[in-house]
Amino acid sequence: MELGDFTDARKNMGGRVHRTPMIASTSLGKQFGVDLYFKAELFQKTGSFKPRGAINKILSLTPEEKKRGVVTISSGNHAQGLAYATSLFKIPTTVVMPGYSFASKINAAKGFGAEVIITENNLLNTGLDIQRERNLVMVHPFDDPAIVAGQGTIGLEILEDIPDVDFVIVAVGGGGLISGIAAAVKMKRPEAKIIGVEPEGAAAMWQSLKQNKAVHLESVDTIADGLAAPFAGELNFALVKKYVDELVLLSDDEFIEPICLILERTKLLTEPAGAASFAALFHNKLRIPQGSKVVCVLSGGNLDRERLAQFLSRTS
Repeated sequence: MELGDFTDARKNMGGRVHRTPMIASTSLGKQFGVDLYFKAELFQKTGSFKPRGAINKILSLTPEEKKRGVVTISSGNHAQGLAYATSLFKIPTTVVMPGYSFASKINAAKGFGAEVIITENNLLNTGLDIQRERNLVMVHPFDDPAIVAGQGTIGLEILEDIPDVDFVIVAVGGGGLISGIAAAVKMKRPEAKIIGVEPEGAAAMWQSLKQNKAVHLESVDTIADGLAAPFAGELNFALVKKYVDELVLLSDDEFIEPICLILERTKLLTEPAGAASFAALFHNKLRIPQGSKVVCVLSGGNLDRERLAQFLSRTS
């Protein structure tokens, strides 16, 4: 991929997505000895970064493909992001979601007009079967250059706000977000360090780097449903290998207190996936020099009240 892919994606999206804010947190920064900033993608349309890539992908389709309609697989945030994107262009949309998806995310996708199919079977295989049966266009949640370019527009915005950023910390699911941000940032500021954060229970990218190939996991088990991709994308793995400096893992318990601390100190409500970047800093998973300028990407805020109550009760 080239820098022009990301700048073109930004032009393509026009006013269809928010230019999300960069929020400084002086008190939390002092606690960890850094200049700390949160890139607040939880304020993006649908509550996560996903519409960026989805809109860029939809705009790349031919008129014939748009008429046929699209299908995707997702545990929630990509489902909402794609459904929002296709609602802008009145494109028929089918979303295949796993049985563990939260009702709030299922209902949000339906609210944007998508047909939602719940499956307990292999998610990707089910989606591909429906694609063939209905002659639909598959919009992959992460392993697609247009998706990666769309997500990478976040990297361009980070550099506009913090041109001399030292560290950018990003959550990792299938790899669409981090591969886009990492490539966009490194192409403009190669000295910046990109750190990925992945749950232990869905460590597809970690295993991919270890085995030097994109791997599929037999199962996933994590409270960070937004990071529960059962495999790493081929393109995403290649870009992570090239541009990401370090990848760290978090246990499920390590997500919870950072969610509550972010809410307490900044009034920002994140889901587990959204808090992953800060959780790595909070739990001292990284070696970051004092005084460094650090951006944590808060990738999403789609946390329902029931889970929020559970998290708050565990830290009270």
